[in-house]
Amino acid sequence: MELLLDRYELQLAEITLVPSSGGRFEIWVDGELVFSKLAEKRFPEDAELLDLVGARLGTE
Repeated sequence: MELLLDRYELQLAEITLVPSSGGRFEIWVDGELVFSKLAEKRFPEDAELLDLVGARLGTE
């Protein structure tokens, strides 16, 4: 999450970590799911995560 803060600190109002079970790792931006580990069956690469969030924020 530090990468997201470093890149998008002025665009993000908050980052919230929500504990869950079942191997879930999801990234949501403004109510839109931009990445799901369960759907992709893998974790995102750092650059991929930055690109996905940036695209949703309209900065990429």
